Amino acid sequence: MAGQPQCERQPDRAGAHDGDRSTWGVAGCGHSRERSARLRAGPAGVDSGFDLNRDGETGTPDDAWGFGFYEGQYGMLVLSKYPIVEEEIRTFQDFRWADMPGAMLPSDPETDEEGDWYSDEILEEFPLSSKSHWNVPVEVGNHVVHTLNAHPTPPAFDGEEQRNVLRNHDEIRLWADYVHPARGDYLYDDDGEQGGLHPGASFVVLGDYNADPCVGDSVEGAINQLLDHPKVNDRDAPSSEGAVERHAEADDPSVERCPPEPEHHTADFGWTARVDYALPSNNLQIRDSNVFWPTSDHEYAEIAASSDHHLVSVDVRVPTRGAR
Repeated sequence: MAGQPQCERQPDRAGAHDGDRSTWGVAGCGHSRERSARLRAGPAGVDSGFDLNRDGETGTPDDAWGFGFYEGQYGMLVLSKYPIVEEEIRTFQDFRWADMPGAMLPSDPETDEEGDWYSDEILEEFPLSSKSHWNVPVEVGNHVVHTLNAHPTPPAFDGEEQRNVLRNHDEIRLWADYVHPARGDYLYDDDGEQGGLHPGASFVVLGDYNADPCVGDSVEGAINQLLDHPKVNDRDAPSSEGAVERHAEADDPSVERCPPEPEHHTADFGWTARVDYALPSNNLQIRDSNVFWPTSDHEYAEIAASSDHHLVSVDVRVPTRGAR
């Protein structure tokens, strides 16, 4: 989210979503263009050549490897005022969904088979990531913090097979497995490097994950794969007064699995939800956190209304000892 409030806060690292193909990449603020790293556009808008939604047509936005009207839609951008460790960047946009053990592959409701919505030919190419998954490390003093950036597909806009609902769950699971010392061995990045994040590494999970722990159409427990993760610190979740105000007048969500916590909500879809996250590892101490969602009488209320999502910020204390 751009504007005066973000400039005033001067975040050390910021992530942005839903740009166009010109907004794919990472950059270190204050550094020359030559010192920034560019990441290629992900699967969004890339035509698969298959009829993925089985509507009898090919070449539609629903038939792209990630929903999109053109290649590079729904771009991601990472900005950092600290040096980016370019040689350690890892991306996972080519990792195949079928290569995840126990993947929640969608099933054809007309058959008794499991995971047969997509043919073997399609699954040979089908990426798990609908936009991308990036590990962009930044160097803070002599300590490295890995920013884990993603934008999983919304768990909606599908049919009884729930192909987007299930993909959303497994896109979230990728990071949950990546930061778990015993679960990430199966992962491979776009350079062919195997395995997850090394034990003891500091990280922050960033992005719009299109999943709330209590409301909405995601698989039950999808985002809890991260919120309840032993390596993740969600004890002081970001909050705002504006979300509480908006929740009181908003519509009820289509699904409510547990009592919502509107003070932590980050998005307004006619009903409010927590779908945008900045989740530090448990070896980073949270000093402050905030959702930029001012109340309707605040001077920045108009700026906040420029998007249905709101800026999430977390201020953490980085260890002084060096770690990669």
